[in-house]
Amino acid sequence: MKYITLIFKNLRRNLIRSGLTAVGVMVLVLVVTLIWSILSFLDKATAEKADNLKGIVSERWTLPSQMPFSYANSLSDGSAREPQDARPTDAMTWQFFGGSLDPKTRSFENSLFAFALEPAKLLTMMDELDNLPAAQRDEFSLTVKKLEETRQGVIVGKTRLAKINRRVGDRITLYGLNYRNLELELEIVGLFPEGRYDSSAAMNRDYLNAALDAYPLTHNGEQHPLALKSLNLVWLRFPDRKVFEEVGQQIAESPFYSSPAVKLETASSGISTFLTAYRDLVWGMRWLLAPAILVTLSLVISNAIGISVRERRMEMAILKVLGFRPNQVLGLILGEALMLGGVAGFLSSTLTYLVVNFWMNGVRFPIAFFGVFYVPDAALWWGLAIGLGTAFVGSLLPAWSTRRVRVIDVFSKVS
Repeated sequence: MKYITLIFKNLRRNLIRSGLTAVGVMVLVLVVTLIWSILSFLDKATAEKADNLKGIVSERWTLPSQMPFSYANSLSDGSAREPQDARPTDAMTWQFFGGSLDPKTRSFENSLFAFALEPAKLLTMMDELDNLPAAQRDEFSLTVKKLEETRQGVIVGKTRLAKINRRVGDRITLYGLNYRNLELELEIVGLFPEGRYDSSAAMNRDYLNAALDAYPLTHNGEQHPLALKSLNLVWLRFPDRKVFEEVGQQIAESPFYSSPAVKLETASSGISTFLTAYRDLVWGMRWLLAPAILVTLSLVISNAIGISVRERRMEMAILKVLGFRPNQVLGLILGEALMLGGVAGFLSSTLTYLVVNFWMNGVRFPIAFFGVFYVPDAALWWGLAIGLGTAFVGSLLPAWSTRRVRVIDVFSKVS
């Protein structure tokens, strides 16, 4: 305890230097924690599951996937044709509709991107919405029920609703961006729970399909260009890998999906495909940005400890005269660095965890269709580990130099 007390007192001797070093550590740990949180979320999203896994059916050769809606029912049943055929436990279709609130001036602020789907599937198939806390689930169930009862309804995320400057209950007209010349009149019936879908929207697929069916009546009998390729994805849930593989074989061998051909892949594999466009960004964050920050952090601590050691050569000599062994002096310097780095790192990651998750409700960093990222529980020890690790690496050389401090050389310069 006396040794630890001595370390603590040494840090207090120059509060400005110790404080600035601690602030530097906290800022850099904050950045690394945010980067690792995003990478951790993406790794988890692309990790394979052994059971209760999801699969994605999409067009085999084209991205973005565009399939005829006539595929929807059979694909949702896993292309099962016989009673003994394997079937998914649940399914959901996705159609993407992007629209603008202003037909003339189109900008990010007046645009809305919506998933057209079966409303009930929001509670059983949508990631994170399928395992909401009981109270939150009951509240959102009422919103989903409104969407089922209001065919022209739409659910919007809180952030997106604020961007378009609308409120729940307002009526809007969406002028199609990907569905050119298609106009949808919608009523905002509710909000998504705060979190992942803050910038998203969901509408009833029946309304979109009815609008496509009615399109020829106002366009000289011509079908909409996307009428036969409005189905983008079909999500399937499987109890285990065996059923997934059996359904995959049924879909691959089915003669009904030839134009266009389709493929079934795990949700993690499908997400990896969507992330291809961000591959260089993710790679740079993982292997360039984060390591560069860790090196910078080590240099910050090394510089601070190095200055301290050079200023305290007389003190080191006196300690040796008093009987301190070289390793004890070295441990004293290492202890100062470890205490400073560890405490500052732990405080930084803890504050980041609390502020991001409970005050900011996540970090807005849109990658693919992930809009919000949260700091995982593991981050609480990341800061401590980063602080201790970089402090040890950065202070090792300055601390080692104290072993070479010779008493006679120091006192001869004084005399």
